[in-house]
Amino acid sequence: MNAFKQNELMVDKNSLVSTITKKTESHQEWWGRLLYDTLWFLSRTFAVSLFGFRLGRVERLPKTGGLVVLSSHQSHLDPLLLGLATHRRLSSLARSSLFTFGPFARAIAALGAVPIDRNASTVAAMRTVIQRLRKGAAVIIFPEGTRTASGQLGEMKNGFALLAKRAGVPIVPVAIVGAYECWPRSRLLPRPGRIRLEFGAVITAEEVDSLSESQLAERCIRSLHVLDKTARSTQCGYVHH
Repeated sequence: MNAFKQNELMVDKNSLVSTITKKTESHQEWWGRLLYDTLWFLSRTFAVSLFGFRLGRVERLPKTGGLVVLSSHQSHLDPLLLGLATHRRLSSLARSSLFTFGPFARAIAALGAVPIDRNASTVAAMRTVIQRLRKGAAVIIFPEGTRTASGQLGEMKNGFALLAKRAGVPIVPVAIVGAYECWPRSRLLPRPGRIRLEFGAVITAEEVDSLSESQLAERCIRSLHVLDKTARSTQCGYVHH
């Protein structure tokens, strides 16, 4: 076989592999969207029925582009509640060990989870998040780092400001109120109640770039406190359709 035919076969083989890979990825994306949409609908119905799920100013959440969703952290329900607030897929951080079991790994990947190796350096974890943000993902970040022990806002870390600045993306602060009462750390399972999410104004990518890390962190934290107070003082809300 001459060199020309060998090269021709090599090109055909590479083309075939590329086509199969693209079809596989497309198939996975299709199943991912189907799984996400199905779980979203069922969970939204459940949340409205059990928790009187209410939203304030959710229209402030951009529909496209990289975004940091900066949220208070009241319970294990929080990532789910934030995901149910919008049809846009929001990514949350998950331990990389959760991705070791095939079916579960595919499920949480379809729901937009970002694998984070807790044994790796903080720099490596931040790099993973920044890459996801630069690719246009909306990533949920809890600046408190852990669920509240009292139902009130806890001390917040400033790392989110560095992430947003490095990725060059906007930030939307959001306060969650009522989730602690529905599922405090002392309870094994959640109980019925009333939950409200209050969304703040977008801090644009231009504003993120113009502020120092400390200024940006201070502004976001101040906004979260205002939103928390607003959500607590609001006696009724609406379900955004």
